[in-house]
Amino acid sequence: MKILIFGRGAIGAQYAWAFEKAGHTVEFYVREGRKAEYGSHVDLEMWDTRREKKDRLVKEKWPIVMHEEMKEDHDYDLIFLSVNPEQVSNAAKYIAPRVGQATVLFFSNFWQDPKEALSPIPPSQIVYGFPSAGGGFEGNSLYGGLYKTAELGTFNTAPTKRDLEVRELFSSAGFKVKSNKDFQSWLWNHFAFNVAMEVEVLKSGSFKNAVSSSESLAGIGSNMKELAKVLEAKGAKLGALTKVLRILPPKVVGFFLSKMVFSPNGMSYALVEHNHYKVGPSVLEVIADARKYGIDTPRLYDVERLITL
Repeated sequence: MKILIFGRGAIGAQYAWAFEKAGHTVEFYVREGRKAEYGSHVDLEMWDTRREKKDRLVKEKWPIVMHEEMKEDHDYDLIFLSVNPEQVSNAAKYIAPRVGQATVLFFSNFWQDPKEALSPIPPSQIVYGFPSAGGGFEGNSLYGGLYKTAELGTFNTAPTKRDLEVRELFSSAGFKVKSNKDFQSWLWNHFAFNVAMEVEVLKSGSFKNAVSSSESLAGIGSNMKELAKVLEAKGAKLGALTKVLRILPPKVVGFFLSKMVFSPNGMSYALVEHNHYKVGPSVLEVIADARKYGIDTPRLYDVERLITL
């Protein structure tokens, strides 16, 4: 398969590397001027959990191919779109007249209706998924982590031929594909968990501070109790993790997260040091819906003043 990665972000770059290692052709589209800025390679330092434990740390000077325009007569089979939520609509408008016959894989965290945001692109050409990876760039060095599971789904419809082709792509690269028929609810639940964490990041000053603090980790549990009400108001089916975090006492949630998710010896903890995701816009999106539905979310309102856009 010939694949175009939209942008040279940390998520897209890690999956690009995995696809290329599996024998696929991978190239990047970057904005004008970025090709010279980025250079011809990525200094990769990444944990790859598809491998045996002793071989998981990858250190490689990885040459990449970049283009500063996307031609209408391209021959890409897949356009891989993984961008920040606020960038989705503009990215869709750019891709739409250039999509050709390619499948567009939407691989992002998103709170609104992705079908509406991607509406310039023919719906029949879109496949939906979510990354199980993290990390970030420091200059030209990518520090990241790639989990074995790949989340893909549909919106209560049977998988199309394009869905099946994308699932085969991930399988061919050694990922364990998990498919979800109610992918909208899955996205909402995951977005809510991210917002629960972002609230604590805003309070503590950084991702690393938040996941290093028992008080902050317990706060994630308290935040999810509020967010579960918003999810229900939106019509989301609560996921298993959301249900658990809603029921358990916050201190128990904090202990669970410190041991199972953000252990100092775990990959998730290591990745937050290089996470440069802009905190705030996602929290504001959820606050807007909470107010729309008349739901009181005092913990979210408490950090609203800390958000600068």
